[in-house]
Amino acid sequence: MSKFKISSAMRVFLLFVAVVIWCGILLTGIRNVHWFMFVVPVVFPIAALINFCPGMALSRIISKEKPTTT
Repeated sequence: MSKFKISSAMRVFLLFVAVVIWCGILLTGIRNVHWFMFVVPVVFPIAALINFCPGMALSRIISKEKPTTT
C-alpha cells in the first residue's frame, strides 16, 4: 500500500479542487445539481486525509509506472 501513497502537493491539490467544486455547487444551487456531482468533492478530501488516491493507484497499475520516492 505504501507504493500508492500520494505526495503532499497532490493532497493540497485534491483539497483545493474539492473546495472549488463545492463553491460551484453552492453557486448553482444544491437543489439544481445532480446527485453524482457530490461524489468528487466528498471523495477528494477523504483521499487527501487517508493519503491514498484510488484513481492514482489504478492509473499506476494500468501504466505499470513505478512511483517516485519523495
